[in-house]
Amino acid sequence: MMLAKWDPFRDLRAVEEEFDRLVGRAFARNAWVPPLDVRETEDRFEVTVDLPGMRPEQVNVTFEDGMLNISGKREIANEEKGETWHRIERSFGTFARSIRLPQTADTEHIEATFADGVLTVSVPKLEQAKPRTIEVRTR
Repeated sequence: MMLAKWDPFRDLRAVEEEFDRLVGRAFARNAWVPPLDVRETEDRFEVTVDLPGMRPEQVNVTFEDGMLNISGKREIANEEKGETWHRIERSFGTFARSIRLPQTADTEHIEATFADGVLTVSVPKLEQAKPRTIEVRTR
């Protein structure tokens, strides 16, 4: 006979994992999370979001409490009379993405551009945050 170590939280963790799996699956059917990239250069931060099939007026970009918020809604194509959809794999609906900007971001000069289904948000760095070279002098 082998003894097993008693873990009073094992069953609770199993229930939580099953709940997360089921809820995650339910949300995944209706959720659309467009992919984004965040990169940093010497003088700016740049956020790029793929939004194929959308127009600029369908996208909202806001900044509040240190967070850059990007949201919008992509509509599903209406079924016309005489049409039958056999497969719908593209995601539709509302989305929201948020990125916390560092304190070195110049949030007064954020710019957003939209071209070919790609949103690019450019956030310059504050002057004091940019790297600078210090001259070394002799005495």
